[in-house]
Amino acid sequence: MITFLVSVVALIVGYVIYGAIVERVFGADENRKTPALTQQDGVDFVPLDWKKNFLIQLLNIAGLGPVFGAISGALWGPVAFLWIVLGGIFAGAVHDYFSGMISMRHGGASVPEMVGGYLGKGMKYFINFFSVVLLVLVGTVFMTGPAALLAVLTPEALTKSVWVIIILVYYILATMLPIDKVIGRIYPVFAVVLLIMAFGIIGGIFFGGYQIPELTLANLHPKNAPIWPLLFITIACGAISGFHGTQSPLIARCTVNEKLGRRVFYGAMIAESVIALIWAAAAMTFFGGTGGLAEALANGGPGAVVNKISITLLGAVGGTLAVLGVIVLPITSGDTAFRSARLTIADFLGIKQGKIANRFMISIPLFVIGYTLSQLDFTIIWRYFAWSNQTLAMIMLWTAATYLAKNGKFHWITTIPATFMTAVTITYILQAPEGFRLGTQISYPVGMLAAALAMGLFLIRTRAFGAKPEESSASVKA
Repeated sequence: MITFLVSVVALIVGYVIYGAIVERVFGADENRKTPALTQQDGVDFVPLDWKKNFLIQLLNIAGLGPVFGAISGALWGPVAFLWIVLGGIFAGAVHDYFSGMISMRHGGASVPEMVGGYLGKGMKYFINFFSVVLLVLVGTVFMTGPAALLAVLTPEALTKSVWVIIILVYYILATMLPIDKVIGRIYPVFAVVLLIMAFGIIGGIFFGGYQIPELTLANLHPKNAPIWPLLFITIACGAISGFHGTQSPLIARCTVNEKLGRRVFYGAMIAESVIALIWAAAAMTFFGGTGGLAEALANGGPGAVVNKISITLLGAVGGTLAVLGVIVLPITSGDTAFRSARLTIADFLGIKQGKIANRFMISIPLFVIGYTLSQLDFTIIWRYFAWSNQTLAMIMLWTAATYLAKNGKFHWITTIPATFMTAVTITYILQAPEGFRLGTQISYPVGMLAAALAMGLFLIRTRAFGAKPEESSASVKA
């Protein structure tokens, strides 16, 4: 119990202290006009209150990851708490803050535009394709996951396939309509419900006589799956997630003051880490240990675990509301995933999005692909999503490091987590079943060597950078 409470306090302190350091390094300027004010178009560039932006950002980034990912990551035991806290403060929140603030500095630029501006045009073309693939995978995963949960709660006639179609129709509306018409109105309400339900779950654990295990670095995974690098891929959204980088530009286009960036971007990531802590704690505690959790996961997956914990701790009504809160998470990330994919393609092709016909032209093919993928095995899609998600986070961190170096700022706050995530992603893909299936005797040293090489190349390249004036929007989009 003490470890959990200390972890929550550490996240809050991290926001207050390290968040302020990150903001100072970036150089947030309250007098600088943001794209929300200079590029208003009534569709994507819409000034919104910071509290609304925070709640929208939280729902945008908090998909199935901080729940399903945290539950799966709990199989390794309390060491998962350590990754959520350290990853959230020093990697995830830093990643989210810079992806939002660099976008704000460059006219609401999407991830490919930012990456291309700082890592080169070749990387821009690659990330355009890579990020759209990731976003469609996210939209698909976050369509099938909640559809399965809703099918359990509703009459038999409303099957998983029926719910997929219903959710898809909602996605179309949320993707096509101006951001303040659907997302801006319902997300804040959903976010409050989500937070209430999360705290309801941890309250049920505290007052139900359960004992959350204390921190140990021992590997408690029932199948002895290695902590490195699997834990760091399994728990993504609760610690660091490249998907967040695709979402931050959406809110960068709606934020009216740079000084609000820490509350919105850094703060939303810390809030998501707290949610991940709650579900990891509940999962490893409720079933009497990681062995019981593994058995529960084998008999229905994370969705069944969520349902069992919620109904038992909060009763039929409260449990159903908690499950609905969990359902809201992926749905309210899936819609913005498709929206981000639309904007990414539009930016790349130079297609203005003021006309609804232009939005349809890009969106409909994306939805057709997403629906087709939704018919595949969920676990296969999730595994590919998890790796591509962390790979995009690594690339965005290197982009932020280059941005800081080019502007003569302290780049190590992004360089260190970028190097770490390089080691994680390279090691994982070398040994994963969906990757090259190499043994640890090869994947471990090659992954570490790749990380060291990436840092070395970065440092060599940054020697040519001096303290320069802030780069303009045109320099990124050129």
